[in-house]
Amino acid sequence: MIASNEDTDQSLRRLLFGDGTPRKALLTALVVGTILTIINHGDVLLAGGMPPLWKVLLTYCVPYCVTTWGAFTGKRAQIRRRHSERNLAVDK
Repeated sequence: MIASNEDTDQSLRRLLFGDGTPRKALLTALVVGTILTIINHGDVLLAGGMPPLWKVLLTYCVPYCVTTWGAFTGKRAQIRRRHSERNLAVDK
């Protein structure tokens, strides 16, 4: 059976946005992004300057994307493992 585009879109949406992934990614981005901003731009901030906004935004976007990607690949691996286990059980 071939999955329809709608089924694929639904499962992709579920993998990316289900189980509180956006919230976890946002919290991670806030913590890690702040730490990285201090590390990367602390000297500019302490001198009273402001680093380029696009660099600061990217500093927060990267941990958000990494957390989301990690959740997606982890969920996908679990699904594949379950399918493999089911297929092994059926073959016995």
